[in-house]
Amino acid sequence: MTTIEAKIPDYLARQALAAAEREKIPVDQIIALALSAQLAAWRGSDDMATRAKRANLDEFANILASAPKVPPVPGDELPENYQRIPRKASQ
Repeated sequence: MTTIEAKIPDYLARQALAAAEREKIPVDQIIALALSAQLAAWRGSDDMATRAKRANLDEFANILASAPKVPPVPGDELPENYQRIPRKASQ
């Protein structure tokens, strides 16, 4: 284990202490969990950006064109005021 010293706002320290007390776990574990969750979120957005750069919109359009033409499942319809945003030409 590594010990990290960090200055955090008092209100966050109070929230962490309250959560630790409520969950009956050490405050260190609350902080480790919160840090882990935030790092995973950042990693996820980095992964999405990397994947988006590899996207091929023409290939995606071809895949969608091969999908069956059936009405959406109830609840999945587009909103009444939906307006399609024109796609930029591929580079």
